[in-house]
Amino acid sequence: MADSDSGPGDAAPVTPGEFARAMAALDGFEPAPAVAVGLSGGGDSLALVLLLRHWVAERGGNLLALTVDHGLRAESADEAAVVGTAMARIGIPHRILRWAGDKPVSGLQAAARAARHRLLADACVEAGILHLALAHHRDDQAETVLLRLARGSGTDGLAGMAAVRADGAVRVIRPLLGFSHDRLLATCRAAGLEWVEDPSNHNPRFARARLRAARDLLGGEGLDGDRLCEVARRAGRARAALEQATADLLAQAATIHPEGWVTFDPVPLLAAPEEIALRALAQALAAVGGAGPVRDEALERLLGSLADGQGGTLGGCVVRMRRGAVMVAREPAAAVERLLVPPGGRVLWDGRFDLQVSHRWERPVEVAAIGAAGWRKGAGPGGHPGLSDLPVPVRESLPSLWLGTEMLAIPTIGGAYGFDADGQAPMDCAIFRPISPLGRPAFTVVSDRRGII
Repeated sequence: MADSDSGPGDAAPVTPGEFARAMAALDGFEPAPAVAVGLSGGGDSLALVLLLRHWVAERGGNLLALTVDHGLRAESADEAAVVGTAMARIGIPHRILRWAGDKPVSGLQAAARAARHRLLADACVEAGILHLALAHHRDDQAETVLLRLARGSGTDGLAGMAAVRADGAVRVIRPLLGFSHDRLLATCRAAGLEWVEDPSNHNPRFARARLRAARDLLGGEGLDGDRLCEVARRAGRARAALEQATADLLAQAATIHPEGWVTFDPVPLLAAPEEIALRALAQALAAVGGAGPVRDEALERLLGSLADGQGGTLGGCVVRMRRGAVMVAREPAAAVERLLVPPGGRVLWDGRFDLQVSHRWERPVEVAAIGAAGWRKGAGPGGHPGLSDLPVPVRESLPSLWLGTEMLAIPTIGGAYGFDADGQAPMDCAIFRPISPLGRPAFTVVSDRRGII
């Protein structure tokens, strides 16, 4: 059940039973679950560790606490060490992850958030853990909705944070979205544990801190946490339905090709409700082009152009009609990434191809797009019939291996041999594995009926 708007003094701790019901609503756990938890040392994440410790122990699983030291304040390293000591006292394995390298002058919060997510996800993969638990709670959800409302977000933005989402090889879960900050602090107090206060939570430079300072004023106007979370629940329900309809359209109309392009049957695509067609097209652009969200107006223009039998470029992709189908291919001019890879190395190139370089090379080789010049110089029109049959944008944006100005090979892609300058079958291979896969899981709604709240 959702907690009431009780104040800090009379808030009740979250009980193991309540937390178990919240976890059950998230589903998808193995019999003896291994869970990692992002632990800042604040009261919210500390309460999550306490609740997870009991939940995991009851199921014979294990728990790993992960603390990211962003290195943005002089005392951050000491604070991370204190958190580690606290975890040792209660018997929880703990790792400190450090954000190394230069920090941006502008957009620092966004960059720190992205670095934190990357470090946490990488640590989970390294430890062989699928589930990463984050301590976002009901008040965070309300703030997220309010921020997005101020920015003019639509249904997807107003749905707030998902209770479950896939992040590459990691399953991110937020089991505390139904509990208030006050109840989480009460959980820490009941266990006799102290927490660290992050001063940035009260720094008026940041929008979230300003919203917290205005909480009473906003609540007096009806914008309290309960009402904002209800907006998130209803928008989330609508988003989930839209995403399911999009997944159905993709299953019916889209074909994913191993060379990293997508085709659509134009009949169901153009007959679908506009919102669903736009979402399907956007997912294809993200998978093939690797770019973030594209502007709604540009996407609408592109869909209209396809309806007229034309096309265009958007999100690093070429989109046009070809042989009776809508082709979404990587724009060769946008596939500019060049990576130096040692013999036997493995990289994700252009956000699309998981590429394994063979051990036969005596020195590091450079992975880059074939390009028009590479096609003329290396594979050539008669170099490989399978490659020659591909659309030009697809062919020219495929990965290839170079040493200086000499193209050495085009890896084996999709089970078909590429090109090898020695006339041998390539021993290098690439698999289309985009950062943003087509047909992502639908948004998970925090709902009374599902028992998360």
